[in-house]
Amino acid sequence: MTVLRSVLYMPSSNERALEKAKTIAADAIIFDLEDAVAPDAKEAARGNALAAVQSNDYGHKTLTIRCNGLDTPWGAEDLAAAAAVHPHAIVVPKVSGPEHLTQIVALTGQTPIWAMVETPAALFAIREICSFPQVSALVMGTNDLVKELRAAMVPGRAPLLPHLALALAGARLAGKTILDGVWNDVKDLDGFRAECQQGFELGFDGKTLIHPTQVEPCNEVWAPSEDEIAHARKVIDAFAEAEADGRGVVTVDGRMVENLHRDIALRILATAEAIAAR
Repeated sequence: MTVLRSVLYMPSSNERALEKAKTIAADAIIFDLEDAVAPDAKEAARGNALAAVQSNDYGHKTLTIRCNGLDTPWGAEDLAAAAAVHPHAIVVPKVSGPEHLTQIVALTGQTPIWAMVETPAALFAIREICSFPQVSALVMGTNDLVKELRAAMVPGRAPLLPHLALALAGARLAGKTILDGVWNDVKDLDGFRAECQQGFELGFDGKTLIHPTQVEPCNEVWAPSEDEIAHARKVIDAFAEAEADGRGVVTVDGRMVENLHRDIALRILATAEAIAAR
């Protein structure tokens, strides 16, 4: 299992930031060539990102590169250059549907793609995007989605919840990873933690981040607690004992549990083990 609790955007034009990222406890890094990079720094940023992916200096982190769109002067070269250094994935902004992805893979081949869901077009094509062979994950681009929908950006994200749920359903139907969008106020860690908790409860696998201070609380929210791990073990042991005795009903802590609870328990333990292995 690959753990992707905390996925940190890092502007690839900022060499100090790239150096600092080596020591940050994020599960994954997105070396950004798009929004965080000024036009006159695009080519230098590309070179920095390619060097970072090839450096072996980032430990067990999942390393990805977010390229510029094909409708920009840099997009096609970004995609081809990124694929050549074999990152764990290439992050593609504003994916609109399978036709768009076909254009992308003509340049990236079999390199896994993280498709960003940022537009109404992506929401209406979510099943096709999720089932596209090279797509291994969805990334919610909530800032752009709010803009495109003319929605309000409010605490609790009520205007976005139907769209987040739709993307989640598509990802789960296809068995793909899905990452929640960013929290913009880097000084409001209480608000950030609350949104992490909401994303976890909705079913996201992790969250994209814009600042190193967000990594620790994000990792904490998406990591099983000691109590959750202990309960998961009890559920698994109870099912094993019941099967050995030929019993069809299992009770744990006074509550009847089913196969689905065992499946959840197995996932909790697998997640805990994957985190510990890092």
